[in-house]
Amino acid sequence: MGAQKTERDEEFRAFIAVAWTRLLRTAYLLAGDAYAAEDLVQQALERAYVAWGRVRGADDPHAYVRRILVNEHARRFRRRPPEQLVTAVPERAGPEGQDGFERLAERAALLTALGALPPRQRQAVVLRYWEDLSETQVAAAMGCSVGTVKSQSAKGLAKLRAATSLRGMTTIGGRG
Repeated sequence: MGAQKTERDEEFRAFIAVAWTRLLRTAYLLAGDAYAAEDLVQQALERAYVAWGRVRGADDPHAYVRRILVNEHARRFRRRPPEQLVTAVPERAGPEGQDGFERLAERAALLTALGALPPRQRQAVVLRYWEDLSETQVAAAMGCSVGTVKSQSAKGLAKLRAATSLRGMTTIGGRG
């Protein structure tokens, strides 16, 4: 029993090492705050650890945990007033070019506009266009139909396109 638990723990640690960054990025886009994103990923991984037997047996363990993450975000949002969505933009890591401030300003505007979207629209837009998942994969992650993903994505993109803070950005959702 002890060796089996150790093997399970090592397998789970290896999964975390590979999935952490991607899950954290998704959580940040959903939650709008770096600290809330870390908490969200931590809670999702706690749930994944408890169900690790089912998770590792899934066709795509990362998709399984992403679904847990999205569900956990939905649970948190139900308990949190919408005014607390996007609170800060993390500093950009990596080398800055001559237009670094412009990119940072655009990123801040985009994150603020994402934070203004209702939770289901934000989830659909983030998973579909940021994570580059298919509509079927987004539907599985959100626990809804493909039609709902299409509808929520279209509504979310329309609101982003209409946001005055995003005017002048190159493209949003494939159109200028």
